[in-house]
Amino acid sequence: MDLHPTVETTAEDIASMETRGAATIGAAAAAALRVQAGESDAVTPEAFRAELRVAGRRLHETRPTAVSLPNALRYVLRRMDGDEVATLRASVVKAATEFEQRLDRAQSQLGAIGANRLQDGDVVMTHCHSTDALACVEAALDQGKHLEAIVKETRPRLQGHITARALREMGVPVTLIVDNAARRYLDDADHVLVGADAIAADGSVVNKIGTSGLAVNARERGVPIVVAAQTIKLHPATMTGHTVEIEMRDEREVVSDEDRADIGDVAVENPAFDVTPPRHIDAIVTESGQFPPESIVTLMRELFGDGVAEPWVEPTNE
Repeated sequence: MDLHPTVETTAEDIASMETRGAATIGAAAAAALRVQAGESDAVTPEAFRAELRVAGRRLHETRPTAVSLPNALRYVLRRMDGDEVATLRASVVKAATEFEQRLDRAQSQLGAIGANRLQDGDVVMTHCHSTDALACVEAALDQGKHLEAIVKETRPRLQGHITARALREMGVPVTLIVDNAARRYLDDADHVLVGADAIAADGSVVNKIGTSGLAVNARERGVPIVVAAQTIKLHPATMTGHTVEIEMRDEREVVSDEDRADIGDVAVENPAFDVTPPRHIDAIVTESGQFPPESIVTLMRELFGDGVAEPWVEPTNE
């Protein structure tokens, strides 16, 4: 069966990373499904369902490890319902529109919820760069609270510099520290506030390498660690974060060609992420509320299912 050109174009743009970023990828996938449904010429409910599943598979195969992409497909296709083509079409269009509207509101809603954890005069420690974490700080500032920040530089790509600049533009006093100094400066922090690349069903958090070690130190110091992440980062197909494949990045982020010539023949590994177990996390803040990590699975299943019976897979009984 033929797919609408919008699905093909969207798939190509996601695969080539012309379309990038969690929210942007999710919105593009939902919009492509809405177009496919709205312009489908299927004459039977069975044909319509099959056509939307094919569209979902085409989109999913582009970047299956980008968590927001399968979540967009799950959200829309799980809500496809009806006994006639017209009702099926309407349900897909409605679900896709709802999903896009959720994305539009998500960060501001998340920020308002996260701001409630921050008190006037608090000092937050950050790691890497997260617009969701920054949204919590910005919302707290809008409430009239004074905050200060201790920002880890976050090697090897120094994403902490981006965070430091963003916080200064908000008017937040910033102390930038080397990563290895985090334990020392935790005594001056009231919260650790980080983002997430993915959250597993057990509440484990996959985030920039160094997050897990920071969380262990924060727990030992009695500093609460809060994860700010939109629900599109939830990963229902992954029971624990330790089953997520960790990207290994180019060694030249760590050692230059000149360094390599000086050091000699040694192995260099540069993992992009690590996994923080739920026992080291105090709360996960989303646009749907804040949750203890062990409870996040309930929200995950409500929005996206259990990640087992994927809605773009051909049912065996059809």
